[in-house]
Amino acid sequence: IKQKEEKTNNKEYYYYDAIGSDEVGTGDYFGPIIVTATLVDKSTRKLLEDLKIMDSKKMTDDKIRRCAPIIMKKLPYVTFTLSNTKYNELANKGFNMNKIKAVLHNKVLYELSNKGIPYHKIIVDQFTTPRSYFSYLKQENITEKVTKITFITKGESAHLSVAAASVISRYLFLEEMDKLSQKYNITILKGASDKVDEVGKQIVKKYGKDELNKIAKTNFKNTDKILGN
Repeated sequence: IKQKEEKTNNKEYYYYDAIGSDEVGTGDYFGPIIVTATLVDKSTRKLLEDLKIMDSKKMTDDKIRRCAPIIMKKLPYVTFTLSNTKYNELANKGFNMNKIKAVLHNKVLYELSNKGIPYHKIIVDQFTTPRSYFSYLKQENITEKVTKITFITKGESAHLSVAAASVISRYLFLEEMDKLSQKYNITILKGASDKVDEVGKQIVKKYGKDELNKIAKTNFKNTDKILGN
């Protein structure tokens, strides 16, 4: 197994044709976890530069809503949404967040890298050590896996494929949050703040505590605060 852990934040990888992956929703109490892999090569790099695509955390939601549909038409990508019901099931089985992320990243990377589009490298925004990443996949007996990965801290600044993946994931996450807000007729907030707890309390009051299992990550500390435990 070849894997490299990179601490660099330079442009060493910038001009490679590469597949990159990134996820959103892992720090948000409400809403799903969404992981996306995209492939950026010299034919699409200019578009992303012109749109000033960067890490989705550095872009406003409005800009993401404008840019994501444009890049989704032009870039090959694979995305996967983990529902809260499924997340809670995995968390109850003892999966930690990094294990969930490793399994999901592998899923989208494997699918995209097998579409027959040429690329030089696969870059993952590093969230755990390469050793732990592959150990999580081994624990789940995952045989369809990508092993040649370059793990880079702040991967989105090393290659536009990671940045584009974060933007697509964020856009799809915002769409999911909009749907939840419409469904419950209350603005479902991002993050995991005290204001998020207030939203949770309103939902429990109106729909009962079992509703949280469908729309929230119930192993977060917020649940105790919402239920007053």
